[in-house]
Amino acid sequence: MGRGSKKNFFRGQAAAFTLVEVMVTLTIMGFVLLMIFGVFRLGIAAWEKGETSKEEYQRIRIASQLISRQLKSAVPYKVKTQKAEGDFLAFEGKARSLKFVSALSLRAQKPSGLVYAFYEFRQGEKGGGRLLLYEGRVLNKDFLGENPPEEAVVPIFEGLEDVRFEYYQEEDPEKSRTGGWVEEWNAKEEKALPTALRVTLAFPKGGEKAQGVSTVILASLPSNRYEEVRTV
Repeated sequence: MGRGSKKNFFRGQAAAFTLVEVMVTLTIMGFVLLMIFGVFRLGIAAWEKGETSKEEYQRIRIASQLISRQLKSAVPYKVKTQKAEGDFLAFEGKARSLKFVSALSLRAQKPSGLVYAFYEFRQGEKGGGRLLLYEGRVLNKDFLGENPPEEAVVPIFEGLEDVRFEYYQEEDPEKSRTGGWVEEWNAKEEKALPTALRVTLAFPKGGEKAQGVSTVILASLPSNRYEEVRTV
């Protein structure tokens, strides 16, 4: 083998070695770009999830404020009845439902006078509960015992685990009763509305919306007693 042949041989080896380096470099760059793209996709997904959660929390906050305003606008409306028990206040508070009369409507765009509001928690067949609202006209009759039409019921919150209504009972030394929160309120016996209401919305853990978060709506009722005005 001559000197020229040896130069060509080593030149070919150098060229072949450079080609291998290029291939390895391109492969490494491909892996790096793939990792960067994956991190970028994760960042986009986290940002979109954060925006969705932000919008959901905003919706929950606005709806909770509206419910609080309607609760605070509750009035001690007396229902006229022909029964022997006499007239009574239109307020029925239970652990999973609430019926009352309010001066504020959540559905009417313009002031429409007193409205009858009925909140009810219903557990869904697949595990997702809903907080439903019905609003109707206040008529001079016992509307507390009537079931609202299903087509008029509107869901306020969906995908709930539970909803709990509580009513603040003031201390009464004459009845040896201490103040505190109770799960039911019988306005016929109390002859007054509770001084405050508390609504706890429990969202399921591991869900897409408000994971494991409980939202508490607290509202005081300034007009909790019926005052009859008489002219002399």
